[in-house]
Amino acid sequence: QVQLVESGGGLVQAGNSLRLSCAASGRTFSNYAMGWFRQAPGKQREFVAFITWSGVGTFYADSVKGRFTISRDNAKNTVFLEMNSLKPEDTAVYYCAARFDYRGRGIYSSTKDFTTWGQGTQVTVSS
Repeated sequence: QVQLVESGGGLVQAGNSLRLSCAASGRTFSNYAMGWFRQAPGKQREFVAFITWSGVGTFYADSVKGRFTISRDNAKNTVFLEMNSLKPEDTAVYYCAARFDYRGRGIYSSTKDFTTWGQGTQVTVSS
């Protein structure tokens, strides 16, 4: 399996932007579909964005559509989450997750669909 390490979190004011990164190691990164999830205090972990192994296909939660962009660089074994127009309700710990999906075409948005998780990075948006 791959190992995942997130970075890029921090404290920002509402309306500003952040870019999260998730570095993968251990296996062939391009064999894995990737997702971003988040968990706010007292709430369940929720889906944010998904990208296929090739980077061609993406899918977003309605709450972030138009503000967040997921992308990947398979040569650098990294997936990104560009977050713009941040809102206080975006405050959460953000996790990247991987699912082995060699040449697959599925779209996955449940925590149960992913087998490997990073440790998370805190994003705090002040009003």
